[in-house]
Amino acid sequence: MKFSIVIPLYNKASYIKQTLASVLAQTYADYEVIVIDDGSSDGGADIVNAYADTNLSLQLKLVRQSNAGVAAARNHGIEIARGEWICFLDADDWLHPEYLSGMATTISEYPQVLAVAARLKAIPDSSNWQPNAWPLAAASYELITDLPTRWMQGIPFFTGSIAIKKRLLDDMQPCFPLAESFGEDLDLWFRIAEKTSIALLENPLTAYRTAVSGSLSSAHGDGKVAPFLTRMRLRANALKPQDPQRNSMLAFVAQQYITQARLCAAVGKRLQALELLMQTFNAGWHIKRWWSTLLMALLLPGQWIYRWQNWREQRKAV
Repeated sequence: MKFSIVIPLYNKASYIKQTLASVLAQTYADYEVIVIDDGSSDGGADIVNAYADTNLSLQLKLVRQSNAGVAAARNHGIEIARGEWICFLDADDWLHPEYLSGMATTISEYPQVLAVAARLKAIPDSSNWQPNAWPLAAASYELITDLPTRWMQGIPFFTGSIAIKKRLLDDMQPCFPLAESFGEDLDLWFRIAEKTSIALLENPLTAYRTAVSGSLSSAHGDGKVAPFLTRMRLRANALKPQDPQRNSMLAFVAQQYITQARLCAAVGKRLQALELLMQTFNAGWHIKRWWSTLLMALLLPGQWIYRWQNWREQRKAV
């Protein structure tokens, strides 16, 4: 089977060479790399070209486009990909040498699924970081059949550690919602999970940098709710009341609203926090976290709320 690795590039010149080096180090040979330069102004595309010239064995294609956002870049990469399976890698992340091999093995173990994934490894951003492959345990797997519930238990994978059947993505184009840069990847993962189970390899096979300047993951909450949550709630409400998928989707949406309400309360936006809670009263009134957040918004100092929420998220992080 052939993989296509789609890398959107926007002003990540200081990282892209390490990222491409991790791709070139893959033990699995049948793949191509598609770098979509989204109007970079820092010379990153030139680095990609130079890298291709000195690594002729790498099936690397550089495509330039005017700046249109990460969603458009990824959609463009999907459109021109030739692999049976599509992987996504941000220009500041790093693949373990066994990543594609692990994805191929997982596909073989679960031939019925249209999406497979691996665990992830967080690393603090540093210009001195010299990536080295970490040892891997014996392969073990989890079949995720209810992604909203599973996500609330802890993040199982992220953008750089999932592979999806191209024919499924072709049917869903535009896969990533345009003009959105907040939750646009989660939007796709949850829509995919409504069509197929996801086989998860328990080994971490991708490293992502935390707190990279300009990265999407460095954005902090400001009380804004990701647009995909509204769409997810609409899809859930279109299902029959007895459908278990409906309940898990609505519970997930409610939890995200509760999180944003806490963040609003932490920065003193108590009225906005209460408004967010009221929007999920029907799905959240029976959740203890909903009531505790209501008390926080009404009574606790913002600094205490922030510390509590930060501690809780660190406990959930993989």
